[in-house]
Amino acid sequence: MSERLGKPPQDAARLMKSIRRIVRAIDSRSKQIVRETGLTIPQIVVLSAVRDLGEVTTLAISRYVDLSAATTVMILEKLEQRGLVTRTRSRIDRRVVHTALTPVGASMLAAAPPLLHDHFTAALRALSRDRRAAIVAAFDEVAELLDPSSLDAAPPL
Repeated sequence: MSERLGKPPQDAARLMKSIRRIVRAIDSRSKQIVRETGLTIPQIVVLSAVRDLGEVTTLAISRYVDLSAATTVMILEKLEQRGLVTRTRSRIDRRVVHTALTPVGASMLAAAPPLLHDHFTAALRALSRDRRAAIVAAFDEVAELLDPSSLDAAPPL
């Protein structure tokens, strides 16, 4: 059966299997991190962005962590309720909200475990610089292919 009739090419099937394995591993790691810290991976990523960027707007956080503005706002609201960040409206433009990390948020972030397992980080570090660069580039390309907004620009599989 040809690709036009709906049978996926073998490469796409292998890719899908690998993506499922990655999702399963990330889901497992996410559950472990929640048990250890009470924070989800997206919450830790947003806290890290606030730490890295300093007092920052919601839009800047959203772009930095590659999450929608609505998702970022929901995460920030939960973090604010827990006292991990403070959010203040700009005096110049009331529509703009600035977020800053609290000392409690900084402490929780410092105590948070790595988002990726140590064995993954060690194995990645053991690869040559060129191999790591190739893997990162391949993941970036797969992520781009999976992004619905890039469908117009991406060639068909």
